[in-house]
Amino acid sequence: MYFLSGWPKRLLWPPGSLAEAPLHVQADPQRAFFAVLAPARLSIWFSRPSVLIITYKEAAKSSAQFGPYKQAEWRPDSTMIAVATANGYILFFHIVSTRGDKYLYEPVYPKGSSQTKGTPHFKEEQCAPALNLEMKKILDLQAPIMSLQSVLEDLLVATSDGLLHLIHWEGMTNGRKAIDLCTVPFSVDLQSTRAGSFLGFADVYVRDMEYCATLDGFAVVFNDGKVGFITPVSGKFTAEQLHGVWPQDVVDGTCVAVNNKYRLMAFGCASGSVQVYTIENTTGAMLLSHKLELTAKQYPDIWNKTGAVKLIRWSPDNSVVTVTWECGGLSLWSVFGAQLVCTLGGDFAYRSDGTKKEPLKISSMSWGAEGYHLWVISGFGSQNSESEADLRRPTRQPSILLFPFLKSVLTVNPCMSNQEQVLLQGEDRLYLNCGEASQAQNPRGSSAHSPHTPGRERSPFADGGVESQGLSTLLGHRHWHVVQISSTYLESNWPIRFSAIDKLGQNIAVVGKFGFAHYSLLTKKWKLFGNITQEQNMIVTGGLAWWNDFIVLACYNISDRQEELRVYLRTSNLDNAFAHVTKAQAETLLLSVFRDMVIVFRADCSICLYSIERRAEGPSAPASLHSLQEVSMSRYIPHPFLVVSVTLTSVSTENGIALKMTQQARDAESIMLNLAGQLIMMQRDRSGPQIREKESKPNQRKLLPFCAPVVLAQSVENVWTSSRANKQKRHLLEALWLSCGGSGMKVWLPLFPRDHRKPHSFLSQRIMLPFHLDIYPLAVLFEDALVLGAVNDTLLYDSLCARSSAQEQPEGLFPFCVVERTSQIYLHHILRQLLVRNLGEQALLLAQSCATLPYFPHVLELMLHEVLEEEATSREPIPDPLLPTVAKFITEFPLFLQTVVHCARKTEYALWNYLFAAVGNPKDLFEECLMAQDLDTAASYLLILQNMEVPAVSRQHATLLFNTALEQGKWGLCRHMIRFLKAIGSGESETPPSTPTAQEPSSGGGFEFFRNRSISLSQSAENVPASKFSLQKTLSMPTGPSGKRWSRDSDCAENMYIDMMLWRHARRLLEEVRLRDLGCFAAQLGFELISWLCKERTRAARVDNFVVALKRLHKDFLWPLPIIPAASISSPFKNGKFQTVGEQLVKSQSAGPFLNLEMDAGVSVIQRSQSWLDNLSPTHHEVDLASSYGAHMQEAFLSPLVNKGDECSIGSATDLTESSSVVDGDWTVVDENFSTLSLTQSELEHISMELASKGPHKSQVQLRYLLHVFMEAGCLDWCVVIGLILRESSVITRTLAAVQSSEVDREMLQNIKAGLRAVDRWASTDCPGYKPFLNIIKPQLQKLSEITEEQVQPEAFQPAALGKTPEQTSPRAEESRACAGHSGAAPGEVGASSVAGRTEEAAACADDQETFPDGTFDCSVS
Repeated sequence: MYFLSGWPKRLLWPPGSLAEAPLHVQADPQRAFFAVLAPARLSIWFSRPSVLIITYKEAAKSSAQFGPYKQAEWRPDSTMIAVATANGYILFFHIVSTRGDKYLYEPVYPKGSSQTKGTPHFKEEQCAPALNLEMKKILDLQAPIMSLQSVLEDLLVATSDGLLHLIHWEGMTNGRKAIDLCTVPFSVDLQSTRAGSFLGFADVYVRDMEYCATLDGFAVVFNDGKVGFITPVSGKFTAEQLHGVWPQDVVDGTCVAVNNKYRLMAFGCASGSVQVYTIENTTGAMLLSHKLELTAKQYPDIWNKTGAVKLIRWSPDNSVVTVTWECGGLSLWSVFGAQLVCTLGGDFAYRSDGTKKEPLKISSMSWGAEGYHLWVISGFGSQNSESEADLRRPTRQPSILLFPFLKSVLTVNPCMSNQEQVLLQGEDRLYLNCGEASQAQNPRGSSAHSPHTPGRERSPFADGGVESQGLSTLLGHRHWHVVQISSTYLESNWPIRFSAIDKLGQNIAVVGKFGFAHYSLLTKKWKLFGNITQEQNMIVTGGLAWWNDFIVLACYNISDRQEELRVYLRTSNLDNAFAHVTKAQAETLLLSVFRDMVIVFRADCSICLYSIERRAEGPSAPASLHSLQEVSMSRYIPHPFLVVSVTLTSVSTENGIALKMTQQARDAESIMLNLAGQLIMMQRDRSGPQIREKESKPNQRKLLPFCAPVVLAQSVENVWTSSRANKQKRHLLEALWLSCGGSGMKVWLPLFPRDHRKPHSFLSQRIMLPFHLDIYPLAVLFEDALVLGAVNDTLLYDSLCARSSAQEQPEGLFPFCVVERTSQIYLHHILRQLLVRNLGEQALLLAQSCATLPYFPHVLELMLHEVLEEEATSREPIPDPLLPTVAKFITEFPLFLQTVVHCARKTEYALWNYLFAAVGNPKDLFEECLMAQDLDTAASYLLILQNMEVPAVSRQHATLLFNTALEQGKWGLCRHMIRFLKAIGSGESETPPSTPTAQEPSSGGGFEFFRNRSISLSQSAENVPASKFSLQKTLSMPTGPSGKRWSRDSDCAENMYIDMMLWRHARRLLEEVRLRDLGCFAAQLGFELISWLCKERTRAARVDNFVVALKRLHKDFLWPLPIIPAASISSPFKNGKFQTVGEQLVKSQSAGPFLNLEMDAGVSVIQRSQSWLDNLSPTHHEVDLASSYGAHMQEAFLSPLVNKGDECSIGSATDLTESSSVVDGDWTVVDENFSTLSLTQSELEHISMELASKGPHKSQVQLRYLLHVFMEAGCLDWCVVIGLILRESSVITRTLAAVQSSEVDREMLQNIKAGLRAVDRWASTDCPGYKPFLNIIKPQLQKLSEITEEQVQPEAFQPAALGKTPEQTSPRAEESRACAGHSGAAPGEVGASSVAGRTEEAAACADDQETFPDGTFDCSVS
C-alpha cells in the first residue's frame, strides 16, 4: 500500500538549548500548514515548499507562568490554533494573513520563460503565504491538560482531575458544565441496563482520546490502562446522555487513534502491541478486529523489547497506520494488519560493519498532504540523560524529519482493481510495472485507435484477452517504469490526488487539486488543458477511469456549482468543447467502469449505472453516457464516507450453468460494495418472470432490479475481478479475489461440475478459500495465477562517509529505501485448500487448466513441500493427514516423479520416511524413471536410495542406471555413476564424492581424445603453423583425472566390477559396428581402448563382414559414397601411372545429412561444379558414362546437391561474384578469372569434386584418430575398412605391409583377403564409385594373395617414390590447400599438389610412421 522511498529529509531548525528544541508537530485539517511546538515557541511551517513561515516566541515571564507548551490543535477552518501548556492553560492563537499581495519564497523565472505570472491563483499555488500569529485568548483550566480534541465547532479538553471540558473556539464554555467521568456509566455493550458500572475511582482521568465522526463518539484511554468508547445516546453532549462501553481484557492501554473510514479504534498497549477494535452494529459492544504486533519469527531480537506503544497515526486516506514505541522504531501497517515497513530490523537497525544502531526515537509525528510525507520530530537516544553538551551535537538535537512515501493507486482510486498493472503514485512521479510501451504494444494493442475498437469491446467473451498484457511485459524485469509528472501541471495543482492507467498499460491520467492531465507512454508526452481557466474551474471528486480511448471522471464545476460526469477523448485536444458532460444530482464519491458500463456511488448513498458508447465510428468520434438504473442504498449505509469501493462484476452465486441466457447474464450480474471492510454483494433479482428482450441496444433494455445485499467477507482491503472471459480458465477468471490485510488473501472460487454434468443440489456453486501470501498484493494476473506486489528494500551508504560526519546526516543514519517489484504464485494454496475440503475433482480441473504455465511444476513441488513440512514436523498426531491426498493428486500429472524427488532433495533427511510412506517406495519410483527413460530423475532417486537403503541395493540400482546411461550415451551421467559405484565400494557411501569442477564435454561433440592421448596426423612438423602445436601430447597411458582413476586401485574389486561393465559395453559397440559411439565412449570415460583392443583383436575387434562395416561407417560418420566423375575420360591427370578421382556428391542413401557440410578448408564449390556439369554437352555426358561404368549411373548426375548457404571462394584469389556467375552464361568473365588462376576448367572440376566427396571435417579427424588406435592395437582389418572409406592408398599400403609381417595371425590375413574381395564384388554391383580406388590398390592385393609361407619383408611392397616437391610432402592435400590459401601461395601450386600428391603421401606416411617408437606418436590436430 505505502512504501518508503529514498532518504528522509531533515528540515533546518535553529540549534539551541533544550528549551528551543521541537517536541510536537500537528498538521491542519487540509495538511497545508504544520504547527511545530517547542517548550516556548510556536512555529507555522508550509508543506510545499517545506519552509518556516512564522514563529511566536513566548516571553520568559509568561512562559514561567504557563509552563512549557505540550500539544496543539487546529480549528477545522485553519484560522486558529489552541495550544495546551503544562500548567493547565489553553492559549488561543489567531492566524492572520497579512494584507496586500505579500507572499514568501516567490519563484523567480528567467526572462522570456513560458511560465509567466499571469496565470490565475499564481501566488497562492506557488508561493508560501505570509502569515501573522496573534494570541487572542488565555483559558485556565486549573489542572494539567491530558488531551485536546477538535469536535466540529468545539474543543473537547480532558484534564487530569477527571473532567471533560467542552469549550467553544472563541475561548468560552457557553455556560456548559464540565463532565465528570465518574458519572458516565460503562458497560460491556449498549444493550445492558442503564445502571452500568461507573468508573468509581476518584483519580481516574482520560490519558488520551480521539473523536470518531463516523461512530459519533470518543475512543478513550484511561490512566489505569483501561480503554473504552464514549458516545452520546442522543444528540446532546451532556453527562446524562453519555454512555461508555469497554472491552474487559485491555488493561495496559497507552494511546489511541481512530480510523473514520473503516470505523476502527487502534489502542496502543504497554506490551508493544496495538489492539484494533470496532463497534458491533447491533449491540454496540467493542469487538477485537485484529492486532498489530511484531513476531518473534521476523524480529527475534527485538519483538518483546520495544517498550510501550507511544504514538499511532492513521494516514489521510485511512489505508495505513504508523506505530512507534517508547524504545524507538517506526512501523507501517495496512488497515487490517499487514506489515509493510519496520525500522527495527535489517539495514535500519545495523550498520554496514554489523554494529547495532540506536533506534530512531519519535516524540511526535503527523502525516502530510495525501500521505506523501510523514513529518516526524525525532531525537536519537534517551532524552532524559542528555546534558546540554550532548544536545549541541547534531545527533542528539531533536530535529524535524520528512519521510517520503509512495502509495498504491488503489488507496485513493479503487476502480483500478480490475487492472493487471501495478501503479504507484508519489509526490511528483508515477511508478508502473508495465515496462516500455513500445514492448507492450502488440499487434492487437496497436489497433486501439481504429474505428473497430468499440466492436471489440462489445464482445468481451472472446477467448484470449485483448485487454491483457503479456506475462513477460508485466513481469519482465525488476525495474519500474518511472514517469515524471508534468511540472507545469504540478506547480498549480499539487498534490496529485488520483491516477489511473488504461488496460493496455499505454496511457496514464492524473488528477491534482484542479483539472487533470494525461500522458502517453508511446509518445512520452503529457497533454494538459489548453485553457487554464477550464482546468481551474473543475475539481475531480470521485476518481477517474479509462474506457478504451476515453477518460471518464466525476467532477464539480465551480462556476456553475454543478456536479457532473464528463468523458474526454484521449486523442483530441484537452478541452471542454470535446467533452461529453452529464449532470449529476449529488456529489460523486466513487466511480468505476465495467465493460461498457459506468457505476457511480454518490454522497446521497445511491448507486447509479450508466451505459457508455461511441456515438459514431471513427477515431475522433465522441462517447456518450446514458443513465440505465438507480439503486438507493441509504437503508444499508450509515454514512457515505464509509464506502471504500464500488464495482460492477459478472460474479454471482450462480455459475452461469443454471442461467439460461448466459450471454446477457454474464454482463453486469452484481454490485460489490466494500463498506468499511465488509464486502457486500447485491445481485440481480431473477425470481420474477423472465422476459426475453428483442432490443439489441443495452440502454433500451429494461434492467433487472437488485436483491437485498449479502455480506460476503469481513476485513476486506481490496477486491479484484476480471471483465474478461476464457473458457479454458473459467475457475480463475470467474473468481473474486480479496485482500484481507494481515490474514492474507481470500478467493471466492466457482465450482463447476465435470463435463457439464448437472451439479449436485447439495454442492455449493462457490466457495471462499483463504490463503497466506508473503507479499502485499497490488494486482492479480488472473490467467497466470500470479499476484503482483511491491516490497521495500534498503541500501546502506553509511560506509561512504566518515563515522562522525555520517551520523550527522540522514544518509548515515538511515538506509536508502527503494521499492522492488515482486510477484508470488498462489495456485498451490488454492489447490491445497480444495483438497482439504475433499474437492479433489475441482482441484484437478483447475490444475489441468493451468498445466501449460511455465512454473506449474514448481506449483506442485511447493504444495507437496509445504504439506510435508507441516505434517512431518507436527508435535501432535494429525487425525486426517493431507499428504497422501496431495501425493495421489500429483500422480495425475506426468511430472510426478520429478516433483517428488525435487521435493525430497530440498527437504531434510529426517522427513524422507514420512514422504515416501505417502508417495511410494523410492525403489519403485526409480524403476518407473528407468522405464520412462528419465535418467536424470533416476539419478536423483539413486541418491535417495543411497541414504535409505543398504549399499548392496544402491549398487544394484546404480548398475542398472549405469548400463542404461551407457546405452543412451549420457556420458556426464556415466562419469557420475562410476564415481558413485567406487564410493559405495570403498565404504564412502554416506558421502559420495563431489562433482569434478572441470567442465564436462558435451555428449554430442567429437572425441576429446587430446585430453588423454594424441595421435600425429602429420608426417613432419615443419609445414604446420605454430598454432597447431597447442594440442600436442605424447601417446601413452591416459593422463588427467580419468587416467588417474583407471591407474589407481586397479586391483580393487570395485574397479574390476566397473571395468567388466565397460568392457561388455565396448564389445557390444564393436559387434554392432558403432565406431563413432565407441570413440565417444572411450574419450568421454577415459577408457583404455588400445589395450582392450589388443586383447580383443581376434574376438570382438574382428571384422566379420567388410561390406556391412563399410556401409555402417558411411552412415555413422555422415560420409558420402564415392561416385564416378563426369569428365573422367578427358581428365588431364588420367595417365598410365596413377589416377586421382574427384567425386560428385549426389542424393544417395547417405546424402541426406550433408546439406550443411563443414568443408575441410572452408571451401564450397558445389555450385560451380554444378554449373560446369550443366554446361557440358549432352554427347560428352553420354560418351563418358557409356565408356565408363554403365548407363544406370546417369541419374546421379541429374540432381547434384546445391549448398546455397556457402558463399566462400577458392583460396583468396578467386572471386566468383554473382555478376560473373556461369548460370547467366557469362562465360567470358569466367574464362578471364580462370586464366588469372592458370588452371583449366577440368582441373578445377576435379578439385571441386574431390572437396564435395568428403564428409565433415570433424568426421575426418575422428576417423583418422580411430585409424591410429586400431593400427596401434593391431586390429588391421579395421584399418583396411577405414582406409577404404578415407580412400587413401597409403593407409592400405601401410596396413598390408603390417599384415605381411610374421607377427600377424594368418587368420586375420585370410579375413582381410576375403573382406576385400567382398568389397570388390559389392563395388562392382552396387557402388561403382569405389572401383577406381580399388584399381589403385589392386597391385598390393595381388601381392597379398601371392604370399607364400616364407617371411616377406614389408619394405618390398612400398611403391617407388616419385619426385617429391615441397608441396607434396604436406600431411594431406586438404591441409596443404588450407595453408597455401591462407599464406598466399600460388593457386596453381595449390591445385597441383592437392590433386597429384596422393601416392607420395602414402609413401611418406609409411616412412614417417615407421620411424616413431611404438606408442609415442606425435600429434598435431588441424
